[in-house]
Amino acid sequence: MKLGKELKLFFLLCFGFAACYYFPAESPLFQKAFFESFVLVKEYAQEHVLTCLVPAFLIAGALIVFINQSFVLKHLGANAPKPVAYGVASVSGCILAVCSCTVLPLFSGIYRIGAGLGPASSFLYSGPAINVLAMIMTTRILGVELGVARSLGAIIFSVVIGLCMHLIFRKEEMNRVAQNVATPQSEESGHLGKTAAFFVPLVAILVFANFGAVDDPDSFWQTVYHAKWFLTALSVAVFFTVLGAWFGFVWWHLFLLYGGTILFGFVLPLSSYTTFVLGLIGFVVVLSLQKGTENSKWLGDTWGFAKQILPLLLGGVIVAGLLLGGPHSSGLIDSSWIQKAVGGNSLGANFFASIAGAFMYFATLTEVPILQGLLQGGMGKGPALALLLAGPALSLPNMIVIKSVLGFRKTLVFVGLVVIMATMTGIVYGKIMG
Repeated sequence: MKLGKELKLFFLLCFGFAACYYFPAESPLFQKAFFESFVLVKEYAQEHVLTCLVPAFLIAGALIVFINQSFVLKHLGANAPKPVAYGVASVSGCILAVCSCTVLPLFSGIYRIGAGLGPASSFLYSGPAINVLAMIMTTRILGVELGVARSLGAIIFSVVIGLCMHLIFRKEEMNRVAQNVATPQSEESGHLGKTAAFFVPLVAILVFANFGAVDDPDSFWQTVYHAKWFLTALSVAVFFTVLGAWFGFVWWHLFLLYGGTILFGFVLPLSSYTTFVLGLIGFVVVLSLQKGTENSKWLGDTWGFAKQILPLLLGGVIVAGLLLGGPHSSGLIDSSWIQKAVGGNSLGANFFASIAGAFMYFATLTEVPILQGLLQGGMGKGPALALLLAGPALSLPNMIVIKSVLGFRKTLVFVGLVVIMATMTGIVYGKIMG
C-alpha cells in the first residue's frame, strides 16, 4: 500500500465530509445563488448550445479535416509573415458574432492544425471582442467616444496580445514549429474556391442563427434580425448544395435535408428554431450514412471537441452563476458591490472592472445593456471601457477550456495580458474623457 496515495485520499475524503457537514443549505443567500446558477445554465443551454456551439463544433471539426495543414502553416503558423498572420487573426471576429465560449472550438481547431500561438491567441481574443454589430450597438447606446475606443482598443489588443504570447513562449513555439516541419505535410490543395464555398455558408449559418436584435426598429441590422431565420435557411440551402455536390449525396438524402430544414424554415417561420434543431440532427444522421474517411473523421473530430469543451463550459457557467448570479438577481457576490467598486477612474476601479469583466459571462451583445445600467449607477468611463475590453473576450467557463487546450501557464499569461492591458487602457481613457 502506497502511504502517500492513501493519505491524499484520506484528506480528500475529510475535505468532502467537511464540505457536506458545513454546507450552507439553509442560507437564503446561498439558496438564491444556487437557483440563479441553474437559471443561467438553463438559459445558456437554450440560447447558445444548439445554435452557437453545435455549428461551432462542426466548423472546428471541418477545419481539422478539410483545411490543408500546409495552408494554415503558411498563413497562420509561427513562421508566417506577421502582417498576414496577425492581420487575418485580428479582423476575423468582424464576421463572427460569437461569445467567449463559442469561439473556443474554432480556436482549438486552428491551433490543432498548426496555427502559431500568437495568431491563435489573436483570434481567441478578437473572435468575441470584435464584431460589427457589437461596435455599432456600443456607439449608438453608449456613445460615439466609447464605441470608437472599444473598436480601436479591441483590434490593437488582439495584435499586441498575440505578439506577446508569441514572444513569451517563443522557445516552446520553436519546438512546436520543428515538430510540424518534421511531420510530413501534404501538398497545398489548389481547390481554394471549393473550400471557401464549403466554409462560407457554414459560417453564415453560425452568424445568422445567432443574430441579435437592436433597439432601433428602422435600422438595417434590425431588418436583418427579423429575417434571420430566412437568411439562416438560405445559408443552409447553399451549404447542403455544396456538400451534396462535393460528396455526391444521393437524391433522397438531399430531399431529407432540404425537407427537414429549408421547406419548414420558409413555410413555418414561427417554428424555425425547432426546425433548425431538427435540421442539425438530420444533417448529422445523413452525414453518418455517407461512406468515406473524410465524413467519419469530420464527425469524429466534431464529437471530440464536444466531449472536451461542453462539460467544462456547462460546469463553468454553473460556477459563474453561483458567484456572480444569473438574469434575475446576483449570486454570492452582490452586484451592488461591483457598482460601488467601479466608480471614478482610480487604478483600483479599472483593475476591478477588468477582473469582474474577465470572470463574468456575457452572451453575445449583452455586455452593452449591462454596461448601460452600470453607467447609470455611477460607473466611471474608464472602468466602463476596461470592462468592455476584458469582459466579452473572457469568462470563467472560457478560462477553464483554454487551460485544457494551452495549459495553465499560457492561460494565466493570456488572461493576465487582457486584464492588465484593459486596466491601463481604462485609466488612460478615463483621464482623457475626465
